[in-house]
Amino acid sequence: MEYEVIVVGGGIGGLTTAALLASRGVNVCLFERQSQAGGCLANFEHLGYSFEPTAGLYSGWESGGVWEQIFSRLPIRAPGVQKLSPSHVVRLPDGRDLPVSGVSEEFEQDLSAAFPDCADAARTFFRVLAEVAATGARRNDAVANLLQRTSADFRLFIDVQLQTFAQRSSAECTTSDAAAVMSAIRRGMWAIEGGGQALADRLVESLKTSGGVIHLDSPVLRLAYAANGEAVGIDLLSGERVPASRAIVSNLTIWDTYGKLIGLSRTPRSISSELRNSHAWGAYLMFLGMSTAVKQTLPADRILLVTENCEDAYAPDRQQLVVNISPESAARAPDGKLAVTVSAFTQAADWFSFHEDETAHESQDQETLETFWTRLHAAMPELGDAVEVIETATPRTFYESTRRKFGMVGAPAGQAEALSELSTPFPNVFLVGDTVGTGFGLEGIARSALKLASSLT
Repeated sequence: MEYEVIVVGGGIGGLTTAALLASRGVNVCLFERQSQAGGCLANFEHLGYSFEPTAGLYSGWESGGVWEQIFSRLPIRAPGVQKLSPSHVVRLPDGRDLPVSGVSEEFEQDLSAAFPDCADAARTFFRVLAEVAATGARRNDAVANLLQRTSADFRLFIDVQLQTFAQRSSAECTTSDAAAVMSAIRRGMWAIEGGGQALADRLVESLKTSGGVIHLDSPVLRLAYAANGEAVGIDLLSGERVPASRAIVSNLTIWDTYGKLIGLSRTPRSISSELRNSHAWGAYLMFLGMSTAVKQTLPADRILLVTENCEDAYAPDRQQLVVNISPESAARAPDGKLAVTVSAFTQAADWFSFHEDETAHESQDQETLETFWTRLHAAMPELGDAVEVIETATPRTFYESTRRKFGMVGAPAGQAEALSELSTPFPNVFLVGDTVGTGFGLEGIARSALKLASSLT
């Protein structure tokens, strides 16, 4: 069967684009290699637990926000969300807990109380970012320049948040990107009932309700080309060719879109060169079971831990952990337990050395688990023996489930502007997802999907 638009990949970017197109009467079909949609946000189910594989902090759900704009165009209702207050807590190496909430009249007073040794510089930092966010001015200078007169603790407070939400520390993050992150945090962060998986499920429902088609367990091998070099559809791993009369949208990463879907032989040399120089972080996850009793001793359900000081540049793989504790009302764990996801950054390529068997990977996994487990307990001594390891996930795990290159997640560091475009050298081939577009997190993906769907209709 021929479709007007084919979407490759069922992550949030692909699902949102497909759902919006279908709601506007476009004949669209989405192909996903896994047995469920959701991509990296799909819940992990194991031993009676349902783990959310993210920090569980989502922006853009406020009144008039991007998600309201999207679901106002769809035939179904959005998933339930809850505004968090505080949205999260930053715990510094000295054990201080700093709650982070949305806009409040007391914000600057709280800032001065938390960082009395650099109160003026801290207030100035946020005022500059607020002005950049309000005017939309593009500032490509490193935001680290604005932090020079602040204290080491304040820089850690900023770095752990930038790294969590934008996958970049202050040394790598532009002032404009930092302004976008901090603006979203000040607007407020939200929890999605059921996690990101619930959002994916609603988008699938919308796609089907509008007459769109989704094929699960359907790996796409590559684009199909006409004799003149025009992309005319896709070839499935099964050998079937599916034509697309208007457009093909890739929800794969930039590396996999060009390296696998388009093909390196058809990728312009300038783009191939940029791809070789681009990389993103890998994620290491600890899925834990925690006694409900210990939750009362914790400052929040989402905690950003800075586990140690460092005189050199901020090193997220050595200095931070992010804790996401499921609410008791979510029923994601056996009685008396809560599902907890602890995420850490890791160098993705380090997990892909050639080995004749899985023994080396298992050994690396165990060593990494022991390292992060020790750091977690040192940073959160109140946990004691109230937590246990249920399972772990490495960049290899992400690669095996999503086929993302090296299992990398999030936006590439130092990404060239040409690689952040939604368009490609082929006039009818487009990209959407967490490695392209503007913004950060699901909100950035949603904005890119809304923009792309609008341009295609």
